Amino acid sequence: MTAGPDRAQEAKTPRDGCALVTGASRGIGAATARELATAGWAVGVNYRRDREGAERVAGEISANGGRAVTIEADVARPDAAEAMLGALESAFGPVLVLVNNAGQTADGLSLRMADEEWERVLETNLTGAFRITRRMLGGMVRARFGRVINVASVVGQRANPGQANYAASKAGLVAFTKTVAVEVARRGVTVNAVAPGLIETEMTEGVTNGLADGIPARRPGLPEEVAACIGFLASERASYVTGALLTVDGGMTA
Repeated sequence: MTAGPDRAQEAKTPRDGCALVTGASRGIGAATARELATAGWAVGVNYRRDREGAERVAGEISANGGRAVTIEADVARPDAAEAMLGALESAFGPVLVLVNNAGQTADGLSLRMADEEWERVLETNLTGAFRITRRMLGGMVRARFGRVINVASVVGQRANPGQANYAASKAGLVAFTKTVAVEVARRGVTVNAVAPGLIETEMTEGVTNGLADGIPARRPGLPEEVAACIGFLASERASYVTGALLTVDGGMTA
C-alpha cells in the first residue's frame, strides 16, 4: 500500500512560484487573495476596472508582511492570460495556484435576453477561465505541482429564474473542472471548484434580506468563509482532492 504525504510535507511552505486570483479587487476574490498571502504565497491581484480596490487589497497584504502585485486585465480578452502570466513570472516566478474567480452577471428572462448579454457572461465566466487555465497549466505540469480552483455557484446546480446565462456559465465551469482534473491528475496538479451560495458581497448587496430565510443556516455567508475553503484546496493537504465541487452555501442545496 502506498503511503500518503507525511506531516512534514503537509506543513511545507509554498513552493517557488505564486498565486493568481482573478477578480480580486473585492468580495470573494479579495478575501481569497488575503487567504493565500497568509499561507505564504506571493499573489497576483487581478482586476478589470476597480484599480483602487485592487491596490487596497495588495496594500493590506504588504502591510501584513506578504507580497502582492496588482494586474489590470479583462479575463474575457484572448490576450489576458499572456499578459497576466508575463507580469507575474517577472515578479514572482511561475503561477502554481490559479483561482478563477472573475465573474459577471447580466440578468434577464431568457425570452428577452439579448445575444450580447448571453455571450458577455459566458465569455467572462467560462471562456475566460478556460483560456487562463490553459495558459497556466504548462508551468504547473512542468513543476509537477499545481492548484486550480474555479469559483462556480449554486446557481449552476439549481434553477434561478432570470439567470440562464449565469447558470449555464457556472454549470459549464463545473464540467470543465472535472474534465481538466482527470487530464492532469497524474502530473501533481489538482483542479477543483467551489460553489458559493448567498454570500455578502457588493454583487448581492440589497438582495440578501429575506433570502436568508430559505437557507438552513439562516444567514448569508461571508467572503472569508469561501476563501477558507479555497485556501484548503490550494494547500498541500488537499493533494488527493481533485475533480471535486465543494458547496459553500449554509445548506441551501441540501
